[in-house]
Amino acid sequence: MDNEPVGQLTIRPLAAADKGAWRALWTDYLAFYNSTVTEEVYETYFDRLLGDDPQDYNGLIALYDDKPVGLTHYVFHRHGWTIENTCYLQDLYVDPALRGTGAGRALIEGVYAAADAAEIAGVYWMTQDDNATARQLYDRIGEKTPFIKYKRV
Repeated sequence: MDNEPVGQLTIRPLAAADKGAWRALWTDYLAFYNSTVTEEVYETYFDRLLGDDPQDYNGLIALYDDKPVGLTHYVFHRHGWTIENTCYLQDLYVDPALRGTGAGRALIEGVYAAADAAEIAGVYWMTQDDNATARQLYDRIGEKTPFIKYKRV
Protein backbone atom coordinates (compact mmCIF):
# COMPACT_ATOMS: atom_id res chain seq x y z
CA MET A 1 0.00 0.00 0.00
CA ASP A 2 1.27 3.48 -0.88
CA ASN A 3 2.45 5.84 1.85
CA GLU A 4 0.24 8.90 2.30
CA PRO A 5 2.16 11.90 0.93
CA VAL A 6 2.19 14.90 3.25
CA GLY A 7 2.83 17.52 0.53
CA GLN A 8 1.46 18.28 -2.91
CA LEU A 9 2.35 16.04 -5.87
CA THR A 10 2.15 17.55 -9.37
CA ILE A 11 2.79 15.86 -12.71
CA ARG A 12 3.39 18.11 -15.70
CA PRO A 13 5.14 18.15 -19.07
CA LEU A 14 8.87 18.74 -19.02
CA ALA A 15 9.89 22.38 -19.68
CA ALA A 16 13.16 24.02 -20.72
CA ALA A 17 13.62 25.39 -17.19
CA ASP A 18 13.69 21.79 -15.87
CA LYS A 19 16.95 20.92 -17.60
CA GLY A 20 19.16 20.81 -14.48
CA ALA A 21 16.65 18.88 -12.38
CA TRP A 22 15.88 16.54 -15.29
CA ARG A 23 19.58 15.85 -15.78
CA ALA A 24 20.08 15.01 -12.09
CA LEU A 25 17.06 12.67 -12.06
CA TRP A 26 17.97 10.99 -15.34
CA THR A 27 21.58 10.56 -14.16
CA ASP A 28 20.27 8.79 -11.04
CA TYR A 29 18.00 6.63 -13.22
CA LEU A 30 20.93 5.65 -15.45
CA ALA A 31 23.07 4.88 -12.40
CA PHE A 32 20.34 2.57 -11.09
CA TYR A 33 20.81 0.56 -14.29
CA ASN A 34 24.63 0.83 -14.07
CA SER A 35 24.71 2.98 -17.17
CA THR A 36 26.02 6.34 -18.31
CA VAL A 37 25.69 8.42 -21.46
CA THR A 38 27.87 11.02 -23.13
CA GLU A 39 27.33 14.76 -22.86
CA GLU A 40 26.13 14.72 -26.47
CA VAL A 41 23.39 12.22 -25.57
CA TYR A 42 22.28 14.34 -22.58
CA GLU A 43 21.99 17.44 -24.78
CA THR A 44 20.37 15.70 -27.73
CA TYR A 45 17.86 13.76 -25.64
CA PHE A 46 16.75 16.82 -23.69
CA ASP A 47 16.34 18.81 -26.91
CA ARG A 48 14.29 15.97 -28.39
CA LEU A 49 12.12 15.73 -25.28
CA LEU A 50 11.14 19.36 -25.84
CA GLY A 51 10.92 19.12 -29.63
CA ASP A 52 7.83 18.87 -31.78
CA ASP A 53 8.87 15.99 -34.04
CA PRO A 54 6.24 13.25 -33.56
CA GLN A 55 9.04 10.65 -33.61
CA ASP A 56 10.67 12.20 -30.56
CA TYR A 57 10.10 11.24 -26.97
CA ASN A 58 7.96 13.27 -24.60
CA GLY A 59 8.75 13.89 -20.95
CA LEU A 60 6.81 14.37 -17.75
CA ILE A 61 8.26 15.53 -14.47
CA ALA A 62 6.93 14.87 -10.97
CA LEU A 63 7.12 17.69 -8.46
CA TYR A 64 6.59 17.20 -4.75
CA ASP A 65 5.96 20.57 -3.13
CA ASP A 66 7.52 22.11 -6.28
CA LYS A 67 10.71 20.02 -5.90
CA PRO A 68 11.49 17.72 -8.88
CA VAL A 69 11.36 14.13 -7.64
CA GLY A 70 10.66 11.96 -10.69
CA LEU A 71 10.42 11.70 -14.44
CA THR A 72 9.11 9.59 -17.26
CA HIS A 73 9.81 9.53 -20.99
CA TYR A 74 7.47 8.07 -23.58
CA VAL A 75 7.02 7.95 -27.35
CA PHE A 76 4.11 7.24 -29.65
CA HIS A 77 4.96 4.95 -32.56
CA ARG A 78 3.41 2.80 -35.23
CA HIS A 79 2.62 -0.85 -34.59
CA GLY A 80 2.64 -3.53 -37.23
CA TRP A 81 -0.40 -5.37 -35.87
CA THR A 82 -2.77 -2.41 -35.54
CA ILE A 83 -3.78 0.66 -37.50
CA GLU A 84 -3.47 2.83 -34.39
CA ASN A 85 -0.21 3.94 -32.88
CA THR A 86 0.97 2.59 -29.55
CA CYS A 87 2.91 4.19 -26.69
CA TYR A 88 6.23 3.01 -25.29
CA LEU A 89 7.06 4.24 -21.78
CA GLN A 90 10.86 4.04 -21.86
CA ASP A 91 12.08 5.61 -18.63
CA LEU A 92 10.42 5.95 -15.23
CA TYR A 93 12.27 7.16 -12.17
CA VAL A 94 11.26 8.43 -8.73
CA ASP A 95 13.69 9.61 -6.06
CA PRO A 96 14.08 6.69 -3.62
CA ALA A 97 12.96 8.91 -0.72
CA LEU A 98 9.57 9.42 -2.43
CA ARG A 99 8.90 5.86 -3.53
CA GLY A 100 5.67 4.48 -2.18
CA THR A 101 3.97 7.90 -2.14
CA GLY A 102 2.10 7.47 -5.44
CA ALA A 103 4.58 9.47 -7.54
CA GLY A 104 5.42 6.50 -9.79
CA ARG A 105 1.77 5.65 -10.28
CA ALA A 106 0.98 9.30 -11.03
CA LEU A 107 3.74 9.43 -13.67
CA ILE A 108 2.41 6.28 -15.35
CA GLU A 109 -1.12 7.66 -15.20
CA GLY A 110 0.23 10.85 -16.79
CA VAL A 111 1.49 8.77 -19.70
CA TYR A 112 -1.87 6.98 -19.86
CA ALA A 113 -3.60 10.39 -20.03
CA ALA A 114 -1.28 11.60 -22.81
CA ALA A 115 -1.94 8.40 -24.76
CA ASP A 116 -5.69 8.78 -24.24
CA ALA A 117 -5.55 12.39 -25.44
CA ALA A 118 -3.79 11.16 -28.60
CA GLU A 119 -6.42 8.40 -28.96
CA ILE A 120 -3.82 5.70 -28.34
CA ALA A 121 -5.09 2.75 -26.32
CA GLY A 122 -1.89 0.76 -25.92
CA VAL A 123 0.88 1.66 -23.46
CA TYR A 124 3.73 -0.73 -22.69
CA TRP A 125 7.05 -0.73 -20.85
CA MET A 126 9.81 -3.05 -19.68
CA THR A 127 11.81 -3.48 -16.50
CA GLN A 128 14.48 -5.81 -15.26
CA ASP A 129 13.10 -9.01 -13.79
CA ASP A 130 14.84 -8.36 -10.47
CA ASN A 131 13.42 -4.84 -10.05
CA ALA A 132 11.09 -6.00 -7.27
CA THR A 133 10.21 -2.54 -5.94
CA ALA A 134 9.03 -1.24 -9.29
CA ARG A 135 7.29 -4.50 -10.15
CA GLN A 136 5.08 -4.17 -7.07
CA LEU A 137 3.63 -1.03 -8.67
CA TYR A 138 3.61 -2.43 -12.21
CA ASP A 139 1.70 -5.52 -11.10
CA ARG A 140 -1.05 -3.22 -9.77
CA ILE A 141 -1.24 -0.77 -12.68
CA GLY A 142 -0.39 -2.96 -15.68
CA GLU A 143 -0.49 -6.47 -17.01
CA LYS A 144 2.68 -8.56 -17.20
CA THR A 145 3.18 -10.05 -20.65
CA PRO A 146 5.00 -13.29 -21.51
CA PHE A 147 7.47 -11.57 -23.87
CA ILE A 148 11.21 -11.62 -23.30
CA LYS A 149 13.39 -8.89 -24.81
CA TYR A 150 16.38 -9.73 -27.00
CA LYS A 151 18.89 -7.37 -28.52
CA ARG A 152 21.59 -7.52 -31.14
CA VAL A 153 25.02 -8.64 -29.93
